[in-house]
Amino acid sequence: MTLTAHSLAFTKQVFRGVKSVDLCKVAIASSQKVQNVRSLATQSKPKATPITFSGIQPTGHPHLGNYLGAISNWVTLQEEAYQAKETVLFSIVDLHAITLPQDPEKLRKERREMAITLLACGVDPKKCILFEQSKVSGHAELTWLLNCMTPVGWLARMTQWKAKMGVTKGSQSLEDVEATKGLQLGLFAYPVLMAADVLLYKATKIPVGEDQIQHLELARDVAQTFNKMVKTPFFPLPQPKITETKRIMSLRDPTNKMSKSDASDQTRINLVDSPDLISSKIKRAVTDGIRGISYDQTNRPAVANLIRIYAAMKRVSVEDVVREHADSSTAAFKEALADVLITSLKPIQDEMARLEKEDAYVQSVLDDGAAKAAEIAIPNLQEAQRLLGLR
Repeated sequence: MTLTAHSLAFTKQVFRGVKSVDLCKVAIASSQKVQNVRSLATQSKPKATPITFSGIQPTGHPHLGNYLGAISNWVTLQEEAYQAKETVLFSIVDLHAITLPQDPEKLRKERREMAITLLACGVDPKKCILFEQSKVSGHAELTWLLNCMTPVGWLARMTQWKAKMGVTKGSQSLEDVEATKGLQLGLFAYPVLMAADVLLYKATKIPVGEDQIQHLELARDVAQTFNKMVKTPFFPLPQPKITETKRIMSLRDPTNKMSKSDASDQTRINLVDSPDLISSKIKRAVTDGIRGISYDQTNRPAVANLIRIYAAMKRVSVEDVVREHADSSTAAFKEALADVLITSLKPIQDEMARLEKEDAYVQSVLDDGAAKAAEIAIPNLQEAQRLLGLR
């Protein structure tokens, strides 16, 4: 609608005699009101609370390498997040476990054992959300959405499936790899499930070791692909929180990591090992013929591994350990290390024994955790579905 001559005359009459300074005041007041409205609009959208997500596969009762490399870090992250009033989710990633064949009864047992171990090691359900991945269906649902937009070439470059299949490290193509005859889709595409684990909660703090950076980069690429497809920055890009992963090696071969898959139980300290068994394993651990205790990863890798274990369990530096035991014989140092392990693990073992008799409590922790995780996951999943036209 255009202004008529009458309305123009009326406008002139209204403003006739109004001083220019008054008009300036009106303009300034109007500008201030606009700024106030914008400020209120900004305040009405508070900054999202950072969310941390981390997962661990249900391998039953963990060994010392698992404890020092991951679980102890979880307890530290939990305390940091609690103090900062941030949300932290810890998941027993049982969907990841079935990317390789599993015995159903064994898997049920190991899921329960992992939950008990985490609680005994200090993971506190009052300070974090602890749950089983498979109990929040959004993990699988979002994975399918992301599968539909993830290039096969990205997954072909991932190193994890190649390591599991014994494929040559430099191989990039699926077609020229003989070993892929036994490759299942779940193992090949499981990095997309890892991405979904993170993106489902819009988690931005992801604790990872340096060997896991590749998977987090894929999660970021997948998030960007989704955002570009729906033309909106829906998924925030997860950021790596590099944790100081303590690399614990086999007691029998210091060139290999301590692992539950090793055929010999003598290669590792299990968190459930008795004091006598711990002493026996440490006594039989390989060392070398050099006198005294010194830290030399190149020339004394076996002794260096034992020193790292001692330092980690006592929460002191490697230098402190060397100063304390520089004049000790290898046998004497092993005895001291065994004592440190036995003393440090006893409270954990006592709590594990108590929780073994508290099935109802352990299950309630997992059920409550799954419900809390779903409260965060469901709205995010539904909005992702809406953006793709599925709602």
